[in-house]
Amino acid sequence: MTCQPLSEGLLREELTALAEEGFDVSSPTSEMDAIAGRTDDEAARRRGAIEDGLASLPRRADFHSEEPSDLDGIRAARPDGPRAIPLKIGKAALADKTRGAWLGRSAGCLLGKPCEGWHRRDIEETLRAVGEWPLSDYWPVLEHAPEGVHYRPPTDASLRQNITRMTRDDDMDYPILGLHILEAYGPGFATPDVGSAWLHSLPYACTYTAESVAYRNLVDGIEPPHAARYRNPYREWIGAQIRADIWGWVAPGRPEHAAELAHRDAALSHTKNGIYGEMFFAALLASAFVESNLHTLIEIGLSEIPHNCRLREAVLDTVDWCGCDPDWEATWERINQKYGHYHGVHTINNAAVVLMGLLHGRGDFERAIAIAVMGGWDTDCNGATAGSVMGVILGAKALPVKWIAPLHDRISSIVAGFNDVKLSALARRTTAMQQRVLGQPVSVASSLQC
Repeated sequence: MTCQPLSEGLLREELTALAEEGFDVSSPTSEMDAIAGRTDDEAARRRGAIEDGLASLPRRADFHSEEPSDLDGIRAARPDGPRAIPLKIGKAALADKTRGAWLGRSAGCLLGKPCEGWHRRDIEETLRAVGEWPLSDYWPVLEHAPEGVHYRPPTDASLRQNITRMTRDDDMDYPILGLHILEAYGPGFATPDVGSAWLHSLPYACTYTAESVAYRNLVDGIEPPHAARYRNPYREWIGAQIRADIWGWVAPGRPEHAAELAHRDAALSHTKNGIYGEMFFAALLASAFVESNLHTLIEIGLSEIPHNCRLREAVLDTVDWCGCDPDWEATWERINQKYGHYHGVHTINNAAVVLMGLLHGRGDFERAIAIAVMGGWDTDCNGATAGSVMGVILGAKALPVKWIAPLHDRISSIVAGFNDVKLSALARRTTAMQQRVLGQPVSVASSLQC
């Protein structure tokens, strides 16, 4: 396939991704600087030559992480873990936790939606200006937003006075799509099945960053696992991590199985830490059905990803900081200092913010989702994941009415066939799928060799 050279912007994003993965990009960066801003044919030719040379870049001597993308390689590099935990809860409790997962994820996502992409400081300044700091409810309608603030219009459906359901959001589309994949292809689905489901049920215009690139690659005939890598500088961003939940929800007490399902999904669009983020939270969520101690859950999640990877380092740092810091603001400063160089929708810094919300939330649903959102960056993603974890731990019956009642048990989605459905119906279908997944062996499909 003959392709035009990458644009200057995309090529620089690729260099950033390679640098984060430990490659020495000093030479191509200097070459890019020499033709910066140029659009002539010679500059295009030189950009093409730079792109062609990226596959042979050397590793930096100071980079020591080992980060495979294939499932066998990941499992060979992971630490010991429980792999499966006895599921000692009854059907009613399991159903309640599953419903809590859908409700908790919806509430956390909706809370973070109005400030998606904002920096932490902008969130605090805006909320203080309208007398709503710290965040303790859905964002209010403002007829006149503070000067310079890009606030949602007064009619926006995600603002407090306008909420009638969980509005459409990609963070909720993906668990719905994952449920559809399980129902359509069964628990033994493979990564190409995920791609087929995307092409048939997910509008391209509603995909972003890594998902958009992978979708385009599929249309161009590029199959997994190459669809995740080809011209995809977003391969370690948060897109896979937000797809983790359904795989944990359908494999209660089976963290290894949940992580494998997550890998099959993530490998379509992501590599390395992009994959690990999905596997980590899937395993954590699967374990949350039988374990409520967050430190134990985090340890189990880490047991399904490589021992020597950047995500693990960030997780352990965050756990340590949350244990010694007096408040979440102090922990956020540490996260920002060490991991704030990552893009605002990268897996690593956002995973740290989710864990900051959970740990400083100290078992309180409202505190957990509010802190995860007040931390900034990908706020709807982070609120959703924190809400999902707390929803499983607490169960639907224990979730505060203040956060759940405004949803009216409804959700909108762009996934074909799911435009307007009940959250309770999705929970029942998830519970039914749990029985099919739990009846399967842990390894039911061969992994792609990445």
